[in-house]
Formats: sequence, C-alpha cells, structure tokens
Amino acid sequence: MEPGSLIIISILVFLVAVLYSSVGHGGASGYLAVLSLFVVAPATMASTALVLNVFVAGIALFAYARAGHLSIKLAWPFLVLSIPAAFVGGYIQVSDKAYFILLALALLFAAFRLAMSAPPPTGTGTLVTVSLPVSLGVGAGIGLLSGIVGVGGGIFLSPLMIILKWADAKRASAVAALFIVVNSISGLLGRFAKGNLIIGEFLPLIAVAFLGGLLGSYFGAYRFSGLVLRRLLSVVLIIASIKLVLALV
Repeated sequence: MEPGSLIIISILVFLVAVLYSSVGHGGASGYLAVLSLFVVAPATMASTALVLNVFVAGIALFAYARAGHLSIKLAWPFLVLSIPAAFVGGYIQVSDKAYFILLALALLFAAFRLAMSAPPPTGTGTLVTVSLPVSLGVGAGIGLLSGIVGVGGGIFLSPLMIILKWADAKRASAVAALFIVVNSISGLLGRFAKGNLIIGEFLPLIAVAFLGGLLGSYFGAYRFSGLVLRRLLSVVLIIASIKLVLALV
C-alpha cells in the first residue's frame, strides 16, 4: 500500500478509536468502514479490526473499571455463552445482503432511540433487573452475530442495555467494553482455527488505535455526562449502519 494511503488510514483509525472508546467500544465497525474505502481483502479487514478492537476496548475497560462503573455481577451472564458463540461465529463465514440491510435498519432505530429519549438517572432505582435466562440468551445471540460480522458485539449490547433500562450509560459502556474484549479474542481464535487470521502491513495501526483509545476512554469515563455518551453512541450506531449499507454497494 502507498505511504500516503497508510497515513490517511492511520488518521481515520485514530479518530475512530477516540469516538468509539469514549462509549466503551473497540471500534471494529468503524475500522471496517475505514478499510473498506481502500483495496483491502475482507479477511485482512476483519482480522485487523478485531485485533484493534481488543486493544482499544481493553483501554476503555481499564478506564471505566478504574472509575468504578464496571459491574461484574451485571456482566458475567452476558459473557458465559457469548464467548463460545463468538468462536463459532468467527469460524463460519456467512454473506447475506438481506441480513446486512436489516442490521443497518436496527442500528439506525437504536441510534434514534438513544439520541431522542431522556437518559436514566445514574442511580439504580429506576433500572430493571435482567433475568439470567434473558442475559444468557442475549449474550449467546450477540456473540454469534459478532463473530460472523467481525465485531466485538458492544455496538449491539450497550444500546440494548440502555433502551431496556438494564443499566445507565456509563455502566452499559463498561460492560460493553468487557464484552468486546473477550468476544473479540474468541472471534480471533475462531478465525485462527479456520486459517483466516490475516493482518499483514496493518500491524502498526495498533499504536495509533492505542493512543486514540487512551484519549477517548478518559473523556468517556471521567468527563462526558450520560446524555453526551448516549448521543455519541447514537453517532457510532449511525456510522456502523452506513458502513453496512456501503458494504452492499
């Protein structure tokens, strides 16, 4: 790849890492959107996005946990079945245009709901307790979907948690960060088992994403309010849905 193109990719990856990490996400859908603008093989795109995902979401996880927003009690039921499901999703390869259209519409709907509705209080008084069967099922479904698409799954889990009032914005971001780290690793292992783990010349992007993740996670965990996080997450969802639509062109 030309040096100029790699510089442009690096700048865009940095910006994606800042935006996504501020809401506890790794940014895989954003990295895929960036790489799709250039002539990059699909296997390389997905592998690179997942690797960057682990590093950026890991930084966000550390920042949110240090700020006291991570609840293991809330997180673990979503993780139990999502990890093996993400491995299976990473192993299999699926391509379906109708699926991408429906997924893009779902992300746009979630973005609208998050941007327009009032955020719940930071306390837990008005929040709803999610049952174990529901959290296990949601984790498994999102894990499988995430492994297939090549993302960490937080982009599906965090808006669902906020809209259904399972958590406030900051706690949802913290749980999403943990969810993304473990499922991205599981998805990478699935791709490795399939012999489809390819990164190549994009390995240096880890340093760029790392710096962006540091900046974004700091502002998300310590500076931004719950409403700002919801609005940022809605922007992230819109970007992801646009990426899915562009994939159909």
